[in-house]
Amino acid sequence: MKPFSRRTLIAGGLGALAAGALTPAFARAQGTAERFSHDDVLEQARALSQQPFTAPPPLPEALRALDYETYRAIRFRREAAVWAHSGSKFSVQMFAPGSLYGDPVDVLLVESGRARPVEISADAFETPTPAIGELLAEVSRLAGFRLHYPINTPGYADEFVVFQGASYFRAVSRGQTYGLSARGLAIDTAEPGGEEFPIFRRFWIERPSPRMDAIVVHALLDSRRVTGAYRFGIYPGAPTVMDVSATLFPRERLSHVGLGCLTSMYMHGPVDPPEAPDFRPRVHDSMGLAVQTGTGERLWRPLSNPRTLQVSAFLDRNPRGFGLAQRPRAFDDYQDLEARYDTRPSAWVSPQGDWGAGHVQLVEIPSDFEGNDNIVAYWRPEGGLQAGEPHAFAYRLSWPDDLVPAGRLGQVARSAFGRRLTDNRPQMVVDWTNPAGARIEDISVEASVSAGLLLGRTVAPNPVTGGYRAYLTFDPQNASLLEMRLRPFASGAPIGETWLYRWTRGSDR
Repeated sequence: MKPFSRRTLIAGGLGALAAGALTPAFARAQGTAERFSHDDVLEQARALSQQPFTAPPPLPEALRALDYETYRAIRFRREAAVWAHSGSKFSVQMFAPGSLYGDPVDVLLVESGRARPVEISADAFETPTPAIGELLAEVSRLAGFRLHYPINTPGYADEFVVFQGASYFRAVSRGQTYGLSARGLAIDTAEPGGEEFPIFRRFWIERPSPRMDAIVVHALLDSRRVTGAYRFGIYPGAPTVMDVSATLFPRERLSHVGLGCLTSMYMHGPVDPPEAPDFRPRVHDSMGLAVQTGTGERLWRPLSNPRTLQVSAFLDRNPRGFGLAQRPRAFDDYQDLEARYDTRPSAWVSPQGDWGAGHVQLVEIPSDFEGNDNIVAYWRPEGGLQAGEPHAFAYRLSWPDDLVPAGRLGQVARSAFGRRLTDNRPQMVVDWTNPAGARIEDISVEASVSAGLLLGRTVAPNPVTGGYRAYLTFDPQNASLLEMRLRPFASGAPIGETWLYRWTRGSDR
């Protein structure tokens, strides 16, 4: 049996509200169609925030008890795909509830301005036994859905977006395979008292016309302390782009909330070697965190798989963007024939409007299994959210191959840890690209460490890549943690991303 992963566990163990807590206009009456607009989602979220959180009745025991392999064998029939024969370029396939996905959701289809619940028949899914199909029809609710569109070739509708589990969703662009995920909202991530996982408990999917290359999804979010109304304008392509707008309605004050949340996996790479031998040079869905600050500085922070939980904060006001990047794109960088980490997407959050003061928060969780998501990144607004005060925000979320800095700013191509040959002192090695064509004699690097001693920094040309390489040698002395910073300049102007890294004792294995 395939081992369970944190990705599945955190998506499956959540509570939702009973259907009876919703307004009667959106009851799950089979075949009932009601007028719909996004204002209805806003009103439901607002009304729901005035009520205490209520958990739903559980799924039948026979569905909750399904083991992982049996659940995986339940598949929505391709011929039953919604809108597959309507002339639209988009179609929708459903996920069945059960196993770890014990919190079923409602999915409604919007056509000509009217919403109708998806009806689940006993033969909608291919199931290991007829009894499972009958149970699914009896429950008549779902665990989520996936969107299909001919993103790679004109004649085949590829799966390119998934909404399933809690407030998780993920997407791919042309030529990619699934990797990191996004979340509608993060609450109390890495706090000692535990994390609260909101859920998308109801979805509305608008049917695109045959001429449209975009699709709109609305979602009702709910959790113990907050509700929310979300709208996703989704544009498949190279890259796939989502325009996300949301309004949150806190039931209680939320001191720690994360907007534009991304989750990923990092096991090891050149800067953070594995404890056990591995034939693969790298194992990760994302290589680093990129931030475009409100003042325009571009930051690059390589990820790590720490021995203890690490939480980093990058203070800012009105950030221009942040994201997690899978920067190496060649198979030789990974050597994994099955996972194909070289084809995993990056993700970039571009805030729209005024996000105010706060910080980008990066959480790195120790992990010994690559099926676990152990990286979380999001914007944490200063002061949190106040009870009874709606909070509206919007952002554009794109899923490109890489996060390339704008203009002629060089990107960090590689970070690695080693030791100086002459005295065995610890040393960080960083390579930048050089799109500005700066001469090596004009390049200097600002360097600093927050503790211990900075023993030296040198810059050398990299004739293989056409870029340049910096060596930072340090002595941590008694420090258990230190922050490093490198920023390259030429003729007084920055020519590359600002490289940041948190070294912790034992991280060099």
